[in-house]
Amino acid sequence: MAYLVYRHIGKQGIRHDILNEPVTISYEPLPPITEYGIPVDSFVIISGTVGRNQTLSGLLFQLHVPASRIDQVVRASKGIFDLRKIGAGRPYKLFLSHDSSQSARYFVYEHTPINYLFIDLNDSVKITYEAKNLQSTTREACGVITTSLWESMLAQQLDPMLAVELSEIYAWNIDFFGLDRNDSFKVIFDEQYVDTLYLGPGKIHGAFFHHAGHDFYAIPFIQDSIESYFDQDGNSLRRAFLKAPLRFSRVSSRYSHSRLHPVLKIRRPHYGVDYAAAVGTPVYSIGDGVVIQASFLENSGNMVKIRHNSVYATEYLHLSRFARGIRSGVTVRQGDLIGYVGSSGLSTGPHLDFRFYKNGYPVDPLKVEAPPVEPISGINRAAFDSVRESVMSALDSIPPGSTITDSLSIL
Repeated sequence: MAYLVYRHIGKQGIRHDILNEPVTISYEPLPPITEYGIPVDSFVIISGTVGRNQTLSGLLFQLHVPASRIDQVVRASKGIFDLRKIGAGRPYKLFLSHDSSQSARYFVYEHTPINYLFIDLNDSVKITYEAKNLQSTTREACGVITTSLWESMLAQQLDPMLAVELSEIYAWNIDFFGLDRNDSFKVIFDEQYVDTLYLGPGKIHGAFFHHAGHDFYAIPFIQDSIESYFDQDGNSLRRAFLKAPLRFSRVSSRYSHSRLHPVLKIRRPHYGVDYAAAVGTPVYSIGDGVVIQASFLENSGNMVKIRHNSVYATEYLHLSRFARGIRSGVTVRQGDLIGYVGSSGLSTGPHLDFRFYKNGYPVDPLKVEAPPVEPISGINRAAFDSVRESVMSALDSIPPGSTITDSLSIL
């Protein structure tokens, strides 16, 4: 007896083989489809989004979860997740048993695209706050500036938020509002995904900018437990101070030894820079330091003073309120939120009066030359040189006009 066997061989179609021996065909069962570790085929699933002003207790009650179970959920959540923080529009799923009772077995609330609250409603209620697996794909890209870095990203079909990441790395070295036509860039970076959902650019593994006739490399390296970006000579790209304590503002009044005060109508020194901004605009510390004052003063209003080191200190006046946790004695890092723009104290309108002190004396904040952060130390030089060679070699090898998905050996 002969046996006809069909073999699928792709684009060539089906090949027929005639064998004289019987053929044993085995089937391997497909792995079960799971969500949050739950086999979805075993449950009836109700999906939805949290409504406006809806509480988790109210939502579970609406989904016919027994009141006794809801009470257990509230008690079990203590110290794990604040149930008052569930957000309108965020997705949830309720897993019901497949039998006639269709009793609630699991409830999942997605607090962010990555983090979710997992509630086991079987027997004794158990609650955990979980995180989905984050996947990263490493890419190389380059481009030439024609109008702006943002437009160049779009032209390369890249996430324009990558332009924001690069502008933060080079914030102390390159004026991104003053780029020249034909300036160019290269970058090695991660794209982050959860399942198939794109979350945005992740870590930048190396970057290069050619601007104003100079080459600027950005090489990531961990020194003193902190990862920063350094140039090819081992100098930090980061400076000790930000250019300004606000991100969206304009200078409305400059440092002066004789200014007509808008309220008192007399001429007096103005040892600060006024930034016009709307009430509630976030105000950030321009550098690392310790808060030595956070209080209300009659003329200055709500004011924060930060000592950065033995030489420099800064003040932030007329705030509407302080950021949470800001008080005397607290340590802050560069870019930390310290308060919000207001018009407290002797003020005619909402603005931030920003003041800079050097050795106890006021100086013009707009003329301060911020010292760089410490360069690569001697003990780290050999390790940095190895990383530098790998990163610069990878950047230099990116061909013009490329946008390549790849897994790189330097990572």
